[in-house]
Parts: sequence; C-alpha cells; structure tokens
Amino acid sequence: MPRTAHYLTPLLVGLIAALPEASLAADPKRLDFNEDVRPILSENCFYCHGPDGNKRKAKLRLDIREEALKKKAFVPGDIHASELIKRLFSKDSEEVMPPPDSHRSVTEAQRAILKRWIAEGAVYKPHWTFVAPVRAPLPANGEKNPIDAFVVEKLAKAGLTLSPEATKATLLRRLSLDLTGLPPSPEETDAFLADSSPNAYEKQIDRLMSSPHYGERMALPWLDASQALRPA
Repeated sequence: MPRTAHYLTPLLVGLIAALPEASLAADPKRLDFNEDVRPILSENCFYCHGPDGNKRKAKLRLDIREEALKKKAFVPGDIHASELIKRLFSKDSEEVMPPPDSHRSVTEAQRAILKRWIAEGAVYKPHWTFVAPVRAPLPANGEKNPIDAFVVEKLAKAGLTLSPEATKATLLRRLSLDLTGLPPSPEETDAFLADSSPNAYEKQIDRLMSSPHYGERMALPWLDASQALRPA
C-alpha cells in the first residue's frame, strides 16, 4: 500500500478542534458565527426555533438570518432592540428563554457572546459543510510541518504548550495500536530503535498499513455494525 502519513491527519484535526478556545474577552477579533455563536444557538434555541418545522414555535427560525431579522430576534448593532437579548435576560418565567421547562440554560459568558455578536452586526456564516474548502495560510510560528504549525497556533491561543516529545518506542506503540490494534513485537521495536534514517517513522507506517492486521482493524466498525443489524 502506498505511503500515506496523512492517515493521522483526521486524528490531529480532531485534537485541534477539541482544544479550548482562548478567552473571547482577550481576543480583539470579531466573533465568528460558526465557531462562537452557532454552538450556543444550536444547543439552546434551534430545538424550538430551528429547521424542524414540527417542533418550531412562534414561527421563528434562528438558523436563518433573514427569518430571525423579520421577527427582530436580532437587530444588528442594537442589542437593546433585539428580542432575543430581552428574553435571555428576562426575570419573567413566562418570557425568559430558554424556558425553564426546557432544562436548557445559557451561561453568563454565552449571553455576553450573543450581545457582542449582535453589537458587531449579527453576521451569519453558512455551515462549514456548505463552504468550498480554502487552503488556510500557514501560521508563522517556525514549525516545519503544516499540521504542527496549526496545532502550535491553537495551543498558543489557549495558553498551552506542546507536550514533551515521546520516545521512539512510545511512538511505535501508539502507531501500531492505532493502525492494527496490536502492540509491536520486541523485534519490531528493536528494529525501529536501530533505524536512524530520517524516514524511519514513515517506513513503519508503510509496514503496518501493508499488514493484514491493518485491514482487520479498519473493518472492525463495519463488522460491529453488521452484528448490530442482525435480527435477534
């Protein structure tokens, strides 16, 4: 099987996405709808004011900007005229949103985000799945590997640093478990430790992905699914 170090990319992308964001108050940039605002609305508002017409209340959609503006849920640049802000901060149990019986709540930090977003113009963005991918400029932080550059940038925003570099034996064990579900044998570990070539790690990727155990490992989710679908 041809070499593909990109196998690890989805894992690293998931790691990047899971890292905490830096404090919004300390970030002078404008808020990003998909990153900062949509998660709040999706968690607390879209159930009753989203795309599901059967559950929608008050004929209000907050997932479409034009619909939200019609109802003055958001008045760009004017938080005091925005009905959503009034409802979020209301002390009246009949008016406050989300309603008490929804068992949902918006934190003070999330309310501040929504107020700031409206003050900045309440700009929506389409969901990332509908946006054509564009190659992002590499962060200028001295990292040679593009993935490392983005990881380091995300860590820096969160006030974190990279973990110490793992030993070669640890790297091989992680790689082998990820690709085959099996730990490396002592002989495989010794061979890797003795290999001082610059592409020693890439050669291990090739070796493991050429193994039948790799195919077995990749087939496990499908085998699990097929078993779950079998009649009792």
